[in-house]
Amino acid sequence: MGGIPFGWEILVSTVGLIHLVMCPYTKVEESFNVQAIHDVLYHGLDIDKYDHLEFPGVVPRTFIGPIVISLTAAPFVYIAKLFEADKFFTQYIVRATLGVYVMVGLFAFWNAVQEKFGRDLKKWMILVTMSQFHFIFYSSRPLPNIFALSLVLLAFASWLRQQHMRFLWFSGAAILIFRAELAMYLGIILLTELASGRLPFKKFVLTCIPAGIVLLGSTVLIDSYFWQRWLWPEGDVFWYNTVMNKSSHWGTSPFLWYFYSALPRALSVSYFFVPFGLLIEPRLRQLAMPTLAFILIYSNLPHKELRFIVYTFPVFNVLTSLTVCRLWNNRNKSMIQKFCAMFAVSHLLANCATTAISEFVSHQNYPGGQAMYKLHQIEPNNTEVHVHIDVLTAQTGVTRFTELNNRWIYDKTENLEPGGLEMQKFTHLFIGEDELLKYYQSTHTVIAKIDSFDRIKIDWKTIPPVQIITKPTIWILKKNKPFR
Repeated sequence: MGGIPFGWEILVSTVGLIHLVMCPYTKVEESFNVQAIHDVLYHGLDIDKYDHLEFPGVVPRTFIGPIVISLTAAPFVYIAKLFEADKFFTQYIVRATLGVYVMVGLFAFWNAVQEKFGRDLKKWMILVTMSQFHFIFYSSRPLPNIFALSLVLLAFASWLRQQHMRFLWFSGAAILIFRAELAMYLGIILLTELASGRLPFKKFVLTCIPAGIVLLGSTVLIDSYFWQRWLWPEGDVFWYNTVMNKSSHWGTSPFLWYFYSALPRALSVSYFFVPFGLLIEPRLRQLAMPTLAFILIYSNLPHKELRFIVYTFPVFNVLTSLTVCRLWNNRNKSMIQKFCAMFAVSHLLANCATTAISEFVSHQNYPGGQAMYKLHQIEPNNTEVHVHIDVLTAQTGVTRFTELNNRWIYDKTENLEPGGLEMQKFTHLFIGEDELLKYYQSTHTVIAKIDSFDRIKIDWKTIPPVQIITKPTIWILKKNKPFR
């Protein structure tokens, strides 16, 4: 593909699969999409059994992404069932399917960059991206941002190739269906194309009108059916987060947080090389300026998360990769250039070190999923189990894919009185607050506890010097049998 053996693409996908296997569980931000995928696969059009009707979340989300992933994964899920794989294996399949869609967009973007800026560049983009943690880690996580990510990368590729009709369709789908704030990012690119005359205004109008009707009409019709009321999900999300500014309820960060916290963590040591890419190749400003403008505009929203700017990571990696590529190609011209080239290449090892630490931390960060797995290990399949899943457990890994026993009852009812009559009806409890254990000292027995990440400890006397410290987070309780 594009002068680079296809094995390089397979290598990137393998790294993504390793991240998936190491951290197969999901968190609360992913809960709607992963539950929706489960329900589409297992309940079809039987909407009454869908999770979102009982737990709708703060704002409605689109079902289009889950439907696409479910339909794509369905043949592989069917094969897994033939081999009697448990239901949780299906979660691996659907997450891997999402990862494939992201990889398709990423490969298209890389090929377009290579066509425009040089053949050797793609190899370094692959190496830089593989050495970092966050982009590939997120690539299989069912977040709204990741559903949009593949479309954004395809839009970038179309823009670089001056395929304006494709750019408008991919951009419209990303904005109208998945993430409305992308209108700032892709809109900046659109304005530059219109202002330069590369995109004729007539072509823009003749493309956008039918695209808008089809895309907006699709999400309204499909999602209104699944939500059982008329709505445009991403319109509701935009109104809630931007107009009403309710997203700040989930925490706020300073204006420059993306630049001093999110990007350094996402790009690791590669962040240091980004400015040099602009100096070495001025043409890369075509990519960099809309990206920087998007982050600056988006920084005005108080609530910030790293995943909100995940679309920008491949662009910054182009800048880093071009710097490393040029230094490596010029390494034999002088001793100074050889030293600079070795320094640039060796930064990939530093990236890998930070990735390894992040991987181990993340592996310890899903106690809810581990608690569900542990309970199914402890209790035989034929045991009567009616388990209550508390909020922390539900938010840190529990999905319908983890409900492996059809005869067990899994209950996520919230706001029950600790130790009260409602809680006493359960045979098993997941407790995520140690101060609540006192309510069950006489009625239940702790049969297991699940540890999760607490902090990183540096000890130069040990090998490796970085240690991951955990702490008890979730306790699994079993109701005592009454004396006879």
